[in-house]
Amino acid sequence: MSLSAAEKAALVCLWGKVAGHADVFGAEALERMFLSFPQTKTYFSHFNLRHGSPDLLKHGGKVLNAIGYAVGHLHDLSSALSDLSDLHAYQLRVDMGNFRLLSHSIQVTLAAHFGSEFNLIAQSAWDKLLSSVSAVLVSKYR
Repeated sequence: MSLSAAEKAALVCLWGKVAGHADVFGAEALERMFLSFPQTKTYFSHFNLRHGSPDLLKHGGKVLNAIGYAVGHLHDLSSALSDLSDLHAYQLRVDMGNFRLLSHSIQVTLAAHFGSEFNLIAQSAWDKLLSSVSAVLVSKYR
């Protein structure tokens, strides 16, 4: 993944604002995905998917904290996310297309909350990051 210095700075800056509320932002991104792409609920039949549920907050936090971990390991995402890639490929078996849908929902959530801070540079950086994270997560699917 090739990021300019401005893109790296935008990632780090915005992540700093999200980090303390990863569960809330993550839950919102999941809710957006479930509402926009109802087929993604299939993998969460055991979750309470109501707004503000502990299940959504917990899983949303896991998702965004993993992305935050990736922000701190931009130099080697494959190694940093290897265990997470194993989990998704061998145990959860999430449809690969869902990563793109969640990535979109995360970006919409960030744009909704950070408006002008989620400018072209920030959007480009987050798109590259989420695409790279998705590629790593599906790299062991076969």
